[in-house]
Amino acid sequence: MVLAGLEFHARHGVYDEEARFGARFVVDVELYWPFAAIPDELDRAVNYEEIYAAVEHETTQTRVQLIEVLTANIARRLLREQPLLDSVTVRVHKPHAPLPGVLRDVYAELNLQRQD
Repeated sequence: MVLAGLEFHARHGVYDEEARFGARFVVDVELYWPFAAIPDELDRAVNYEEIYAAVEHETTQTRVQLIEVLTANIARRLLREQPLLDSVTVRVHKPHAPLPGVLRDVYAELNLQRQD
């Protein structure tokens, strides 16, 4: 299951201006778990509303300097809170990173297994 393109205004970054003004962050989450034979019951599945809420909280209610740290925080939280997950891949995009020049995107990507 994939939640792609979750967009949030947040204040992550190294520079004071990033903390003050914030920027747009986009998060993609890939959730790996064996759902091929589950019954049609929400309590037997990974609830993507809970996934969204966890990603939103980590992105908007915390502040880190590095998107790599934010990416790891999201991945660890999802594995901690969702016992059905075997692994997750999280991408945190910072499309308006303060870099000199034209670029489409900067992002950090992390795949974590439950045993990590």
